[in-house]
Amino acid sequence: MSQNPPKNRPNAAWEVGTTRLQNARPTIERNNQELRRGRYFELRRPVHFVTSFLLGLACLALSFGIWWFLTRGESGEERIISPILLPSPMETFESFPSLWGERNLAGNLLITMRRLVIGFGLAALVGIPIGVLAGCFPPLQAFLTPLILFGRNIPIAALIPLTFIFFGIAEKQKVIFIFLTCVAFIVADSASNVLAVGQQYIDTAYTLGAKRRHVIAKVLVPLAMPAIFDSLRLLFGLAFGYIMLAETVKLGGEEGGLGNLILMSQRRSFTAHIILIILIIPLVALIIDRCLFFAQRQLFPFRYGGAGYLKKLGRFFVQTWQSMKGALIPPTPEISGLVASQLQAIAAMDQKARSYEIEHLSDEARKQWRP
Repeated sequence: MSQNPPKNRPNAAWEVGTTRLQNARPTIERNNQELRRGRYFELRRPVHFVTSFLLGLACLALSFGIWWFLTRGESGEERIISPILLPSPMETFESFPSLWGERNLAGNLLITMRRLVIGFGLAALVGIPIGVLAGCFPPLQAFLTPLILFGRNIPIAALIPLTFIFFGIAEKQKVIFIFLTCVAFIVADSASNVLAVGQQYIDTAYTLGAKRRHVIAKVLVPLAMPAIFDSLRLLFGLAFGYIMLAETVKLGGEEGGLGNLILMSQRRSFTAHIILIILIIPLVALIIDRCLFFAQRQLFPFRYGGAGYLKKLGRFFVQTWQSMKGALIPPTPEISGLVASQLQAIAAMDQKARSYEIEHLSDEARKQWRP
C-alpha cells in the first residue's frame, strides 16, 4: 500500500522521511534479533529468582561433575588424581560419620562460634561508638586515621605471634586476635556511614532547636545504623576466615576448634575430613548471614522492607523502661508542670483540627465520620 503525503507538507520532505524510515528498518530488526539472542548477557539485566536458583544449581552440578570426573575409577592407577590427594565425592561423604562422632565436629564448631561471637562482639562494642564519634567530629577522625590505616593493612598472620607473646596461649589469645583483626574495619565503616548522612537532616534538627547531643543520638545514629549493621553482617563473614587462621596454631592445652581440626586432619592425611570441613564452613556462614539479614530486615523495615518485628519489640521495651523509670523516679514539679502545659497545648490544637475537619465535611461524609 502506497503512503500518501499530507496535503500541507511538501512532497520532497515526505519522500525523504519515508526513505530514511525504510532504510532504518533493517537496522532496527537486526538490533532486536541481537537483543533476543543475547538477552542473558544484557548489561545489568535483572534475573528472576527461579532463574537465579537454577543457575546456582547448575554451577554446583558442574563443580561436582568435574570433581567426579577427576576422581572416577576404583584404583589410584585408573584415576586422574590420586585418592590420597583428592578422594571422590562418594568417599568424602562416606567419612562424615567418623568426622561427626570420632572427631567431634559439633563440639569444635561450637568452640569456634563462641570465640567468634565474643571477639567480634567486643570489636563491635568498641568500634561502633568510636566510629560514630569519628564520623561526627572530623578532628577525631583525622587523629585516628593512622591507627585505622595500620589496623586495616597489617598482615593478619603477623598478629598471631604477637598475640601469643602478650596474651599467652589460652582462650583469651583467640578472642583478642579476632578483636584486633575486626575493630579497625568496624571503626572505619561506622565513620563512613555517619559521614554519608545528608547535611539537610542535621540542619533540620538544628532548626527545630535540637542540641548537638540530640543530633547525634536522634538523627545521625538512627540514620546511619542500617548501613552500619549491613557492614557488620559482611565483616562477620570475614571474621569467620580469620578465626580459622588463629585456630591452626595451637601451642598449649586450649580447646581445638574447626581450624585445629583441619590442621590435625592434614597431619593424619585425612583429606576427606578436610574437604568436608571446607564444605561445612560456607554452609554455616551462609546460615548465619541469612539469620543476620532477617534480623536486619526486622530492625530496619523502612530500608530493607521487613515486617519490623524486632523494631516493634525494641520500641516496646523502651516504652516499658520509660514507664518504669517514671514510676520509680517521679519528675520534679517544674518538669511536671511543663509537661502538663505541653499536653494541654497539644490537646487544644488537636481539638481545633477536628473542629475544622468537621466544618468542611460534606453532608454524606459527615454521616460516615466517627470521632
